[in-house]
Amino acid sequence: MSNSSSISHFLLLALADTRQLQLLHFCLFLGISLAALLANGLIISAVACGHHLHTPMFFFLLNLALTDLGCICTTVPKAMHNSLWDTRTISYSGCAAQLFFFVFFISAEYYLLTIMYYDRYVSICKPLHYGTLLGSRACAHMAAAAWASGFLNALLHTANTFSLPLCQGNALGGFFCEIPRILKLSCAHLNIREFGASAFITSLALGCFVFIVFSYVQIFRAVLRISSEQGQHKAFSTCLPHLAVVSLFISTAAFAYLKPPSISSPSLDLALSVLYSVVPPALNPLIYSLRNQELKASVWTLMTGCFQEH
Repeated sequence: MSNSSSISHFLLLALADTRQLQLLHFCLFLGISLAALLANGLIISAVACGHHLHTPMFFFLLNLALTDLGCICTTVPKAMHNSLWDTRTISYSGCAAQLFFFVFFISAEYYLLTIMYYDRYVSICKPLHYGTLLGSRACAHMAAAAWASGFLNALLHTANTFSLPLCQGNALGGFFCEIPRILKLSCAHLNIREFGASAFITSLALGCFVFIVFSYVQIFRAVLRISSEQGQHKAFSTCLPHLAVVSLFISTAAFAYLKPPSISSPSLDLALSVLYSVVPPALNPLIYSLRNQELKASVWTLMTGCFQEH
């Protein structure tokens, strides 16, 4: 294959060699996707229908649930289809669309998480200014900026990735289309335009990470000044799981994209891909939303109301 124009499809990584293991992978992905769809769907419905939940925190949780649904629906169904029907193929246009939507949703999620940490920072460290700094218009603008940045990020990465000539075959070493997998098939070096786009997006991601770290340093300093041990325990039990999930997401994604080729292996690459693309969207509803008593009550009211109607 001399260039990308001669490639009509790509081959994704076979998750297992035997039929039994393929069906096991299908069942695992099915369980994860159904749990994520149910949990995020309940969160979106509860926040949208519960007028008392129309606050900045729940508004951002609704947006986060939308990105989680997008991430799961972009990557997992194709992997389930390939495992069930014992195939590896994905069309060239399908691969481009999958890469675009995955980068779009995962980038928007990262930016939304940054905004959510700002919301938590203001609520704990500057509670008297919360209404001013996080009014309805400011929240709408921040959410729109997160979605727009994710769209721009996806557009730049997809255009740059698929503009490169591909001459190293069509076998991708992952269960979905990722940028590093496609770049490995390229026979051209990154040009100035591609390097500039990557540098801009990397700088933006690094800036968000620094802001998250700064926010949590300030939050922990404020929490340690709380005289009540019960108050400290409540704040730490809320903040530490959030920090653990975002650390898992950032560290695995960074390692997957920046690790040297010498330590690459199919099993390691698969584990990293699952850890940053599937696990966080499945865990986010539990960590960020369903541990909130107010939201849990609204979800329970929504579910019991639906059961009573039927």
